[in-house]
Amino acid sequence: MEVLQWPEPVSRPTTSRRSSWYDDPSGEENLTNVASIEPTPPDGGYGWVVAVGLFLVNTHTWGIASAWAVIMAYYLRSHDIEGSHLEFGIIGGLAISQALMISPLVGTVRKYLGSRATSLLGSVLIFVALLTSSFATQVWHLFLSQGFCFGWGMGLCYVTASQLLPPWFTRKRSLAVGLATSGTGIGGLIYSLAAHGILEQLGIEWTWRILAFCSLAGNGVAAMLMREWGGRSHTFPEEFKFNPRDFGRVELLLIIVWGISTELGFIILLYSLPVYANSIGLSAQQGTVANALFNVGLAVGRPVLGWFSDVFGRINMAGLTALLTSVFCFALWMPSASYAPLLVFSLLAGSLCGTFWAAVTPVLAEVVGIRKLTSTIGVVMIAMVAPATFAEPIAFAMAGETTSFTSAQLFVSFMFLLGSLSVWCLRSWKIFFDAEAEASSASGVQRTCGSRHNCWFRWLTPRLLFSFGRV
Repeated sequence: MEVLQWPEPVSRPTTSRRSSWYDDPSGEENLTNVASIEPTPPDGGYGWVVAVGLFLVNTHTWGIASAWAVIMAYYLRSHDIEGSHLEFGIIGGLAISQALMISPLVGTVRKYLGSRATSLLGSVLIFVALLTSSFATQVWHLFLSQGFCFGWGMGLCYVTASQLLPPWFTRKRSLAVGLATSGTGIGGLIYSLAAHGILEQLGIEWTWRILAFCSLAGNGVAAMLMREWGGRSHTFPEEFKFNPRDFGRVELLLIIVWGISTELGFIILLYSLPVYANSIGLSAQQGTVANALFNVGLAVGRPVLGWFSDVFGRINMAGLTALLTSVFCFALWMPSASYAPLLVFSLLAGSLCGTFWAAVTPVLAEVVGIRKLTSTIGVVMIAMVAPATFAEPIAFAMAGETTSFTSAQLFVSFMFLLGSLSVWCLRSWKIFFDAEAEASSASGVQRTCGSRHNCWFRWLTPRLLFSFGRV
């Protein structure tokens, strides 16, 4: 069978700048202008259908995972399955962390099965996980079904779909990813409300079963819509494959710090708003409305911020959203003691705080290029396994005291502030290495950065940190 090779490299104007470090055979770390060796995507076309597919995947994976908060509250209230807050919290964390943990294996599965079959396999695993959860009688049953099996299925579906979309776009990449990832908020809103209603009417067993069949239908349709740019998997040169030394690259470390800090803050917000509402004397229904507005913000904010990212710069917007979330936590959440301010904060925070997963692939594409995106997104996802596993238990520990939320509020505020500082440094790095790549191209001489410590001092300067422009 003939293997479709990666299209011949084409040159791009210098306005489309993208640079990164790669290892040459001599071991020197040289600057390479990735834009000069990448093929030009169609920037639309069938890519919009792929975006719809990713939207469905986000709705029926992350959205269903969000419904775990409602189901967990039921278990804790009804004692149908005996378990502690910590045990149920870890189950919710496992569902996400396992999806991230298997991300390096997804590429291998895609190589042998293809993207569509990989997505279908994930859809079946999610269906089996939800269906078998309806028969669970002990907490360890849920660890196996909702924790591990659901997480593996989610990883096969989500990681595959998230890697297929970016190669279809250039200028509209952030808009497309933002529209697709808005499915997380819409799915969280729909499935959380639906799970609550089904629990009241039909009980926990049929709640799991209805979720199972909905996920199978949604993810199955999404798998049919998925298509790789070019129709088949691309064959990459050896130098663009996964390199363990990627964990030591400063640009990826900055992205990982951004991800860990903002994800911790995001999950605490997601699970703390209803409890916080109760602590200030609001009813359970008012707390549910605040949480619903948070999910509405997720759904609306991601595509809007995606469009702004394409216009004003993807790294610029990633840092700005983290900074604004920190400001809103300090200025709105901490002093809020009534219903109206809490609703305003919920909507604004939801619009801004969950942008990491919407922005990470466009930002990585800017930093390392499309051809190395698959391997580097795997590095980022592996680094997110630990915080994804324990963020929910941390949220319970910090939000457990209903008399005072000051510690949780301060923690969330400073986590988003740390994320914005990390992206600010990443922006300085990008400006410096784009300039180095352009200078190398203009002079015809490949420029090296010297030792890594010298590089740090060269790009981390006030002139670069406070420079203006679209990045």
